[in-house]
Amino acid sequence: MKKIHIPPIKCQGIKTKLIPLILCNINHTKNGKWIEPFLGSGVVGFNHSPPIALFADINPHIIDFYNALKKRLIRPETVRSFLEEEGNKLKLIGEEYYYEVRERFNRNNNPLDMLFLNRACFNGIMRFNKKGYYNVPFGHKPNRFSKAYITKIVNQVQFVYNIIQVKKWEFHCQDFREIIAEAEVNDFIYCDPPYIGRHVDYYGSWTEKDEKDIFTMLENTKANFIFSTWFANKYRKNEFIDKYWEKFFIIKNEHFYFVGSKEEYRNSITEALIMNYPPQNISSVNTNPNEIILALF
Repeated sequence: MKKIHIPPIKCQGIKTKLIPLILCNINHTKNGKWIEPFLGSGVVGFNHSPPIALFADINPHIIDFYNALKKRLIRPETVRSFLEEEGNKLKLIGEEYYYEVRERFNRNNNPLDMLFLNRACFNGIMRFNKKGYYNVPFGHKPNRFSKAYITKIVNQVQFVYNIIQVKKWEFHCQDFREIIAEAEVNDFIYCDPPYIGRHVDYYGSWTEKDEKDIFTMLENTKANFIFSTWFANKYRKNEFIDKYWEKFFIIKNEHFYFVGSKEEYRNSITEALIMNYPPQNISSVNTNPNEIILALF
């Protein structure tokens, strides 16, 4: 497995730990277009690195950031100088300056301000209120932007910046229904929408109607697809697996989320990769071939 590159924008539910499992099961010849209707962090598509891609998201700020990189309005050296300057102000002024930048971003929507907030906020959360304003509180780390941390972010920006300049990639702020409708027979669709029944997502909401709509579109698409969702946790199973998705191939993978230092705070969740073609790489097969194909790392 090649090195996993972490994108510069952090989002809830980033698929870093699942990248090996996802990439080894992608059935995409790269002759067609890679279509990703829920860009989020972009970690899957950026690591797959297809020659032609359509990335979309309803969050305009994510799309604006990557379009600014594509148009070279933002460069790695721009990011370094910006974070050095803003990081020094945060160190000197403290929490008050974070909220000053947050207010400035909500007025002007500068992509660099978003990057700063994304890395200085509480727990790297990407969240907006109903008016579309970024509302995540300060992460209580005035010394956040050390030289090493800035270099780390700049390297992440550099990775995406270099790819964007040589690939035929487009970034659109559009609803998933419009994006999936464009898919043709040789294309590949990767969908990572907000997990229904788990939490409110970072921009807008996700309803059962959305889940039903995306199921209908993927059921009828001519392209191959992978759909990411949750299968179960220790308390309950995702009811929509049986309601909509059981007709497809499903790969399960269990891993842990740590929300504290004590074992009793540790929670596990079983992730599901749902696809309309047989999985490429699995370690064991469930006894019911019509229901689950199980992969455990």
